[in-house]
Amino acid sequence: MRALLGACLAGLLVTAADANAPGTSPRPEARPFVGRAAEIDRAVTAAILGVRPATVPVDEGTGSAAVSLRRVTGTTPRVSPRPELRPENLRRRSVVRASGMVAVRPKLTGETQLLCGAEDIVGERIAPIQGRIAGCGVEDPVRVRAVAGVALSQPSVMDCRTAMSLRFWVQSAVKPVLAKKGGGVTQLRVASHYSCRTRNNQRGAKISEHGKGRAIDISGFRLANGQEISVLRGWTDNNGATLRKLHGAACGPFGTVLGPNADRFHRDHFHFDTARYRSGTYCR
Repeated sequence: MRALLGACLAGLLVTAADANAPGTSPRPEARPFVGRAAEIDRAVTAAILGVRPATVPVDEGTGSAAVSLRRVTGTTPRVSPRPELRPENLRRRSVVRASGMVAVRPKLTGETQLLCGAEDIVGERIAPIQGRIAGCGVEDPVRVRAVAGVALSQPSVMDCRTAMSLRFWVQSAVKPVLAKKGGGVTQLRVASHYSCRTRNNQRGAKISEHGKGRAIDISGFRLANGQEISVLRGWTDNNGATLRKLHGAACGPFGTVLGPNADRFHRDHFHFDTARYRSGTYCR
């Protein structure tokens, strides 16, 4: 009798337990990001590199990939940035336009700095020149030895604008015009360059463009065979037509161009300077 009562009581307890049991076995609550280590590593790497990863873990509470990544790395990923330039790609030439002329800022090629930004202007930069009289001096002078493969008879001090104008004239006119004479031009005979003085050395006159580093005087041309074409003698001999071509070709690159027909002060040379006038280039 006792055995029968115990069995009935046990059956009742089992039935009660079954009535309170859930329909399905509950899954254990997942820990944040457990089992997603590889995915999180990719996201962290992406945040460090600053690029959008292929797959970014999504925050369980907000559905935001950025929030999820911020909780892990403390950062928010940037979206599709451009890759940074390598150092060798940072060497650039920037072009500055000034008063109608194009001046190229110097660039670096290894350890060599280009003079006035041009490979075919040979010389060196020198310290700023303070004039001994008011109005003279050059803020950023260069001492030029050759332009466009043609040597100067003496190192000549000027500013870069004047050096670039001289280079253009030699390249576009002097070399082509003299190409068939004596094997071509090898040297410009320089009569004057920087000089702190008044115009034509006249008392009371304005400061010459020579005193500002903006002028150069050319008295002749030396050819490959040793021959020289002199402005003084050649202007009236069989080289006259050639010299007139060279004189005319300088009108434009230079602001002032004077020659033997200008006055008695310029009978033996061409005067070139880069002064600019409202009326344009002054050629005579």
